[in-house]
Amino acid sequence: MAQSRKGRWGLRGIVLLYLSALLIVPIGMIVYQTFEAGFVDSFEAAFSEQGIAALKLTLLTVAIAVPANTIFGILAAIVIVRQKWHGRALFNTLIDIPFAISPVVIGLSLLLLYGPREPFGEFLLDNGIRVIFSTPGIVLACIFVSLPFVVREVVPVLQEVGDDQEQAATTLGANWWQTFRRVTLPSIRWGVTYGVVISTARVLGEFGAVYVVSGRISGQTETLPLFVRKQFEVLDSGGGYAAAMVLAFVALLTLFAMNLANRRKDA
Repeated sequence: MAQSRKGRWGLRGIVLLYLSALLIVPIGMIVYQTFEAGFVDSFEAAFSEQGIAALKLTLLTVAIAVPANTIFGILAAIVIVRQKWHGRALFNTLIDIPFAISPVVIGLSLLLLYGPREPFGEFLLDNGIRVIFSTPGIVLACIFVSLPFVVREVVPVLQEVGDDQEQAATTLGANWWQTFRRVTLPSIRWGVTYGVVISTARVLGEFGAVYVVSGRISGQTETLPLFVRKQFEVLDSGGGYAAAMVLAFVALLTLFAMNLANRRKDA
């Protein structure tokens, strides 16, 4: 029994040490460096006009990309699990493409399609629609990189709950929308919640794809991760650390909301 207890404590120690080395200590260093560089001065840079514009653009991107991928993710999961059709395996594989491709490559592919010198991009530009080097390009890039998360959280939940209740609702005369709203959605809501949280974190921190398509125009097409990089480029490390803290704080708020919802579910 003593050896078993020592083994459990040893295993916990290894896990906590690994977590501390990769997560807690680096985040702690950001906080430390922010205070060392001068707390007030650092946050004055982070909340400057350019910093606020970067934060607003980041939150706007989240507000567009995450709901879009949530709707798509739910519908795609239903198509994958509930429908039998030729090509379903291929569709299921295509969903995972953003996992396999570097975000920089994703940004480059959008640039080659929607770029102002490309045929399709030039056509859009002639009709008053600018995609690359503007907000729509940033939103598209973030939708692309965060596309699989809701799908991959909802698919196993749908598989686990089965379709008995849905078939019973249909037998009782419910149409597709009534069945979805009253039966399917309540059964998958926690999978959707986790997918939304992960998608939000992914969009908040996206750098590679956004770097390629944004043009990095201060105050216009610069998201908060790009703003952090720029602060280090101009040798304002305190402002960079403070902006990184703001970004981490927003992500932690999202995580806290997920944990709160999870506790309500357990209760």
